[in-house]
Amino acid sequence: MHLNPGDPFPAFTLPDHNGRDFDLGLYLGKSPLVIYFYPKNETPGCTREACLFRDKSYDFERYGALIIGISSDSATSHQQFRSHHHLDFPLLSDANGKIRKLLGIKPDFMGLLPARVTFVVDAKGNLVNTFRSQWDVNRHIESALHVLEKLKK
Repeated sequence: MHLNPGDPFPAFTLPDHNGRDFDLGLYLGKSPLVIYFYPKNETPGCTREACLFRDKSYDFERYGALIIGISSDSATSHQQFRSHHHLDFPLLSDANGKIRKLLGIKPDFMGLLPARVTFVVDAKGNLVNTFRSQWDVNRHIESALHVLEKLKK
């Protein structure tokens, strides 16, 4: 699947950091969503990215946006990562990569690393923006906030 801006974002269900099913369909069309895919918990870039999202959570809340992080790590790993870094948003486990495949997210760095991709979905449930950069984690947060600001106007 290849998503373009304006396309409805697909609903899916994945286990969250508590091991409970998180049904994205319950949130689509209710408020803006920032859904970011990252390679692995507790790695330097991924930790920095998660902490930047956490540190800017007030800014995201101003736009009514829910942040959701997704990697292939287990629910237990997500729970420890959230606790260790005081994260205040859900982390979902895409252990077998089925949602990455569904969304057409291909690996980076010669196929060796899971890609780092951020999607912004509007309050109608449509994709507004996709940002992909393996190395510039700051831009994921900046890009998402910029898009949300434009949506608010």
